[in-house]
Amino acid sequence: MDTTFAISAFVTLFVIIDPIGLAPLFIALTHGDDAARRRSIALRAASTGFGILLLFGLVGEALLEAIGISVAAFRIAGGLLLFATAFEMLFEIRTKRRQGQAEERPDPSIFPLATPLLAGPGSITSVILLTGTDGLNTGEVAGVFGIMALIVGLVLVSFLSATTIERVMTKTGIQVFTRVLGMLLAALSVQFVIDGVRAAFLS
Repeated sequence: MDTTFAISAFVTLFVIIDPIGLAPLFIALTHGDDAARRRSIALRAASTGFGILLLFGLVGEALLEAIGISVAAFRIAGGLLLFATAFEMLFEIRTKRRQGQAEERPDPSIFPLATPLLAGPGSITSVILLTGTDGLNTGEVAGVFGIMALIVGLVLVSFLSATTIERVMTKTGIQVFTRVLGMLLAALSVQFVIDGVRAAFLS
């Protein structure tokens, strides 16, 4: 796999899934639970989220073709969706919505942790776009799945060490980090749109 593409895939999935940003929400969702139950919730949420993303990565492009949507069109739409997510991150809309979801449900392992917080519209879109990139062979697509597994693994680590992360970073640190991620995601989303327009009209 091309190094530039691998780095881009890693950054895209890291930014949109946001393992560190999910840690405080995991703490809120599992407040009062013992270590064993927290570990069980973390494992179930991470494995379910990975399964959802893997499914869309394997059949997402074929599904688009079946309903008559080109990858270029989906890339443009996905870029716009990711830009909206970046906007929410920059202005804390995403964090407030996630906190609202955290307060609504007492059982968090599948909803809202696995979906939509881990495997949500943005991450699903990213996986479909990355695995649908022109010129990728089977090994390179497998590499994308490997990167995806690494990011989900980081989510699991952040869940299991959420209390320590929160204590080290503090609320202000997490807010700053989220805004930096939002800026990176905005730039990446614009690149998705540019690539989609180029594929649709200039190829």
